[in-house]
Amino acid sequence: MSDTRSQSTVLFVQHLLRFARRVVGRFWANHGILLAGGVGYNVLLSAIPLAALLGVVLSHIVPEAKLLEVISFQARLLGTGQSALLVEAVKTFLNSREVVGFISVPVMLFFSSFAFRMMEDAIAIIFHRPDAPSRSFWVSAVLPFAFILVLGIGLLSLTLVVIFADLFYDRPGTVLYPLSFLCMFVLFSAIYKVLPIVRIKPSRAIIGGFVAALLWEGTRLVLMYYLQNVSFVNVIYGSLTTSIIILITLEVGAIILLLGAQVIAELEDSAYAGLPWYQGARLREQKNVPGAPRRRAEDRVQ
Repeated sequence: MSDTRSQSTVLFVQHLLRFARRVVGRFWANHGILLAGGVGYNVLLSAIPLAALLGVVLSHIVPEAKLLEVISFQARLLGTGQSALLVEAVKTFLNSREVVGFISVPVMLFFSSFAFRMMEDAIAIIFHRPDAPSRSFWVSAVLPFAFILVLGIGLLSLTLVVIFADLFYDRPGTVLYPLSFLCMFVLFSAIYKVLPIVRIKPSRAIIGGFVAALLWEGTRLVLMYYLQNVSFVNVIYGSLTTSIIILITLEVGAIILLLGAQVIAELEDSAYAGLPWYQGARLREQKNVPGAPRRRAEDRVQ
């Protein structure tokens, strides 16, 4: 009995290593590191206008001080101790919102959508198949703004929770941290479910989102310790240190996001070809896979 169990464990480990090697190979073939650099740069480009825009809109609904507190907390979860830069930019914009006027709103929306547009293009490369149809132009145009709307609703909900928690707890941050992690998990799962052109099973999107959120939280803590106690980035880059640290952090986060997408893509390819999860289908290299079932029309495009 024990011999059978040990053999099963060894076989599972072999399959897992084979699958991991395939994922890394496909990720490298898709130029995943290059894509992650583009996603990280565009997230940095979109972060300040997005936070400022949401801050201006939501400040009409909730107290500005509580809103800035939540934005600062979220910035700390997305960065490595460089949240003060984002919060200061949002404060500056809030103080001058009467001067800026409504003309800047479309411009800020345009720049805020850069991250999601680049993310959609990167996800499309990861999930590319020769027989996959292209997404409608209008769907691609609306998706970034739908994500911005969801982020705004999430930020409003977190702020209301903080206001409510202040009535019962002395330290509302203890409530804010798990809720922020939950929001990050939901955001990752939504990206895996909505952005790919092909239809993704909700269970795989949810599992991928949870694993990606856990990996990001662990990586963020390691990066924070390394950059604050071991790294010589401040010696090398001087006054550019803050920008470099933010870029490194965002690129690492983008690598985690795209690696999770690659895992889901490989699982989808194996299931589509009727193969076990640890066997590759090579659907990206072949237009027709012998013996593979044809995908139904409703399973192709969202």
